[in-house]
Amino acid sequence: MKTSFKFFTLCATLIGLTACNAKTKKQPTLYAENQVMEKVTHTEPNKQYIKVALLLDTSNSMDGLIDQAKAQLWDIVNELSYAKCGNGKPNLQIALYEYGNDKLNAREGYIKQVLAFSDDLDDISKELFSLTTNGGQEYCGQVIQTSLNQLDWEKNKDDLKLIFIAGNEPFNQGHVKYTDASANAKEKDVTINTIFCGDYEQGISTKWKTGAQLTSGDYMAINQNNKTVHIASPYDDEILILNKKLNKTYVVYGNQGKRKMAMQAEQDKNAAGYSTANAVSRTVSKSSHLYKNKSWDLVDAEEQDEVVISELKEASLPEELKGKTATEIKTYIEDKRIERKDIQDQIQELNTKRKVFISKAKTTTDNGLENAMTNAIKEQAKKKNYSWK
Repeated sequence: MKTSFKFFTLCATLIGLTACNAKTKKQPTLYAENQVMEKVTHTEPNKQYIKVALLLDTSNSMDGLIDQAKAQLWDIVNELSYAKCGNGKPNLQIALYEYGNDKLNAREGYIKQVLAFSDDLDDISKELFSLTTNGGQEYCGQVIQTSLNQLDWEKNKDDLKLIFIAGNEPFNQGHVKYTDASANAKEKDVTINTIFCGDYEQGISTKWKTGAQLTSGDYMAINQNNKTVHIASPYDDEILILNKKLNKTYVVYGNQGKRKMAMQAEQDKNAAGYSTANAVSRTVSKSSHLYKNKSWDLVDAEEQDEVVISELKEASLPEELKGKTATEIKTYIEDKRIERKDIQDQIQELNTKRKVFISKAKTTTDNGLENAMTNAIKEQAKKKNYSWK
């Protein structure tokens, strides 16, 4: 059974103008060796989220679309990173499902949750690159309903909650009616967007357009076998040099620190496997507020109040910080934070010039999936008072 897959469409969310404004809060006072450490004021992240569930058909014919998705992931993330509402920026969480694959459990409708809602972009990239295809039964209604049941959609009315489902078999297959799943999505304020991999009119006749209209979502048809066009720019080499410097600002801690740093390097390599320009797009994503690593990086963890320095055990620290006082560790982390911010600012500045160059060179190119996704997201984001800088 042919499948199409729709690369996950990263999405947009935000909030009422006043709700978008970031607030500040005081970090807890840190104690070390009877010494009271200086209080630090951090910016508190917005509580609003862009929540995107990507439901990807992984039956036999979807290899080309998977490649398209891998190649365009970071461009889509970058477009989402520019979303604003008032003075605030939304957080991003992505969930990933595969369906329609013979390797999956038949009793569960050939459906698998690959990743629950996560803001770890490296994990998302890793799981996307791990997908393989095989023939199977594609049950759109059931995979939509499964994602509604299993995921934590929460009840914040200011969140932008989106499902993107991609495939090329009839939308009404399976014992779970897509109309019932759509009604449940509407109750949860979740918008379903459908991507048919094939002829536009065929997608309409097989109910893909109806599946989107029931929740006021967008229906799109794309050629999943189109190759992604990556445009090189004069700024690419300098951005990639900055990426190497950026990687050196991460300070691992805890049991998974080294493993996660290795994953970061692996996803750098995966992106570069498509082109230099794609590696640049990933570097730009890493310089944005959406790239968060508080579970293994002390710089992000301390800034987001994930850890208290004075409570860290010696064994959880990297070699360069073992034997140091809490004050010394704090100073080291702050230096890395300042260094990282400077590098990220340089990357963003170069990317501004890069975007201008690409916009001029892109008149004869059309990355169908990327354009379809970002256009749909921006249109639906208007309901939540989004703007794009």
